[in-house]
Amino acid sequence: MKNLILILGLLILFSCQGNKEKTETDIPLIPMFTELQNKAKAIFGALPGFVDNPISPISDEKVLLGKALYFDPILSKNGTQSCNTCHNLNTYGVDNKAFSPGDAKGSVGVRNSPSTLNAALHTAQFWDGRAKSLEEQAGKPILNPIEMGIPDENFVIERLKKNEKYQKMFATAFPKDKSPINWDNLTNAIGAFERKLITPSRFDKYIEGDNNALTDKEKLGLQNFIDVGCITCHTGPALGGNSFQKFGVYKEYWKETKSTKIDEGKSAISKNEAEKYMFKVPSLRNVTKTSPYFHDGSVTDLKEVIRIMGKIQLDKELTSEQVDNIYAFFESLTGEVNPELAKAP
Repeated sequence: MKNLILILGLLILFSCQGNKEKTETDIPLIPMFTELQNKAKAIFGALPGFVDNPISPISDEKVLLGKALYFDPILSKNGTQSCNTCHNLNTYGVDNKAFSPGDAKGSVGVRNSPSTLNAALHTAQFWDGRAKSLEEQAGKPILNPIEMGIPDENFVIERLKKNEKYQKMFATAFPKDKSPINWDNLTNAIGAFERKLITPSRFDKYIEGDNNALTDKEKLGLQNFIDVGCITCHTGPALGGNSFQKFGVYKEYWKETKSTKIDEGKSAISKNEAEKYMFKVPSLRNVTKTSPYFHDGSVTDLKEVIRIMGKIQLDKELTSEQVDNIYAFFESLTGEVNPELAKAP
C-alpha cells in the first residue's frame, strides 16, 4: 500500500512539473503565429518595388526629371514652395503640420497633406479622391491659388522653357516629342518619380516568410488588428488607400476628434448626400511617423487615433492592451524610401 501511494505521488509530481514547463514557453503561440502569417499574406499581399504607368511608362530619365521638379520651387508662383515643402521625403512624405502653408503670404491649405510615400498604391488621390492618378494629382497643387499659386498651365511651361537645365532634361526624358516641355510631360515626370517612392518594412519581410521579422507583441497587434475588424477598410499592400468610407459610422467623428470644422468629405464636391463625410481610407504605411492624423490633422496621438477608430468606425471600446498591441504592429510598418530618391538634387 505504501509503495502504491509513493508511485502515485511521483506521477502527480512529474505531471505538475511537465505542465509548469509547458506554460513557461511560447510553444502554444507557434501554431497561432504561423496561421497569422499566412492570413496576413492573403489579406495584404506583397509590396511591389514600384507601380508603373501604362500610359507613360517609367524610365530612369523621367524619374530623374521628376525628382528635380519635385524639389524645385520653380513650380510655385513666388518661388517659395516645392512639392517637397509639404511632402518632405526626409520626414516620411509629410510636413507634420495639420494644414500646410502655401506660396502666397498667409495662405493655408484646408486639409492635412497626406504622404507621397506609397501613394502610387492608392486607387485615387486626395482625401476626396478628386484625382484619379498620381499624374493628375501632381498638377493640381501647382495650379491651386492657396498652395503653389501658378495661375495657369502655360505660365509654368513658359518659365520652364527658359530654363536651360530643364530644356535638356525634358528633351532627354521625352526624346520623341518635338516640344517636350509641356503640361502632360511635366505631370508624367513627377508621377514617374513618385511611383518609385515605395517603402518596404519589417512587415514585408514577415509577409515574405521571415517569422522573426516581427516581435511577439507586434504579432499580437497584427492579430488584434485583424480580429477587431480594422481590415474591413485597411487592406492591400498599402494597408489602405483603396476605398472610400464614411468617417464616423457609429458616431459623429468631430465629437471624438474635437475638430473645429466639420468637413463633409466627398459630398463637398459631388453634392451627393450619400457621400457625406466619406473620405479615402489612408494608408497605414509609416503611420507612426506621419502625425497629425485624419483629414484635418485634429489628433496628434496615434494611440488616441486607434481608440477613436475603434469607437466610431467599429462600435468597439478597445482595451488599453489592444491599443498598445496595435500600435506596436504599426511600428513594424515603418519603412525607408530609397536614399537616392529622398536626397535633394
